[in-house]
Amino acid sequence: MRIANLDGRLVLVETVDGAELAVDVETLSDGRFSAVPHQVYQRWDEFRHWADGAARHGGAPIDQSRLGAPSPAPRQVFAIGLNYAEHVQESGSTMPADDPAVFTKFPSCITGPYGEIALPPHGHTDWEVELVAIIGRRAHHVSIEDALDHVAGYAIGQDISERILQMATRPPQFSLGKSLPGFGPIGPWLVTLDEFIDPNDLELGCSLNGEPVQLARTSELIFPVPALIAKLSEAVILLPGDVIFTGTPSGVGLGRTPQRWLRDGDVLTSHVEGIGELRHRFAVRRNA
Repeated sequence: MRIANLDGRLVLVETVDGAELAVDVETLSDGRFSAVPHQVYQRWDEFRHWADGAARHGGAPIDQSRLGAPSPAPRQVFAIGLNYAEHVQESGSTMPADDPAVFTKFPSCITGPYGEIALPPHGHTDWEVELVAIIGRRAHHVSIEDALDHVAGYAIGQDISERILQMATRPPQFSLGKSLPGFGPIGPWLVTLDEFIDPNDLELGCSLNGEPVQLARTSELIFPVPALIAKLSEAVILLPGDVIFTGTPSGVGLGRTPQRWLRDGDVLTSHVEGIGELRHRFAVRRNA
């Protein structure tokens, strides 16, 4: 099953004759479920049961430029650093031992899968493609074995990072440098885990102006998604609709020689196998 945020309304996404169609959830359910996308996670189990048996009708072609983030108002956004070995190496860091490196992105940075993202005029802004897990069931002290039962589904994410701001102090300001407006695009929709042959082994990557810059598989994660959920839920309560950026593979601009940053007019395309792609154009923010 796929769900999406189309013009701020919750829709089911169906593929018919190669075309993506949207079915409005509030209309199809006769008002049983709200049109507000983030509210569905509060009733995720009930929604899944209904959606699995609902007869689809009235689908309309999707203009993907009108899609928003599938979880547009998460209460918590977690991000994981140094979760692929080759990215650890390119960062000049040491391999994490028993626990993942966790930071937060502020929810105000969340944006949709397509459109324009503003660059600071004098920044070093970097790309980081990631698999995103969206929580569908409250999780606290969850075991690795049960962790995926608490996931509503997966989406694609970009942990856009402003490196000057991130590294401006010691210790670094990860949350600020990674939370500028638009620096948390996710989408294009949420895909439930039953749609994947193996939800723990998906190709992900991104290209800059058509040039591939990142490519890996999620089976290479140092801490796979079940381990991340178990570790996070040891310390905090994961809430329905929460977003977890699971880490980026090698190929970021910071790790290149010479280093490379996003520039005015650049187009970044990101993909995860079985989900789809994100596409964003970057434009330098002009100060008034």
